[in-house]
Amino acid sequence: MSLYKQWTDMVVDYVKTKGEKAFWKEYMELETAIYKDILSKHKEEYTFTISDLAKKYDTTSEFIMGFVDGINDSLKNPLDLEKVTEIEEITFKVDLEKLYYNMLDAKAEYLYTLPQWDGIFSPEKRKEIQKQYKASVVVRNENKIGRNDPCPCGSGKKYKKCCGK
Repeated sequence: MSLYKQWTDMVVDYVKTKGEKAFWKEYMELETAIYKDILSKHKEEYTFTISDLAKKYDTTSEFIMGFVDGINDSLKNPLDLEKVTEIEEITFKVDLEKLYYNMLDAKAEYLYTLPQWDGIFSPEKRKEIQKQYKASVVVRNENKIGRNDPCPCGSGKKYKKCCGK
């Protein structure tokens, strides 16, 4: 069984036995600690094995695999999660802009407000990424009919005097 499968099974069991709130509390604490390390050393590649990182953060390999699953979309070279093992050496090459964007998308305020971001992006750059994110989630109807436009029903009247009443 792959470590990734063990991770997904563990989440289900954890939530059933201890509850969703307890799971997120433990996972968020771990995630925050690892991101603080990664962001504080953002100019370096982050190399580790799952088992070494689990020992360092006093947690299970499954929780570390969950972290790897979470950051995978923000890597320049995403991993094949089904093939990751506990003893395989992994090197993260993080796309920091994409990581910040993905943290916004995950609504992980506890991560995108970490003080370590101050040494990476200026406040202006973070606002620019936030604008890009907000623009990507806003749905715009491009075919909006103005009140003074001709009515699409073909009557020849203005929309406000026809179907827009």
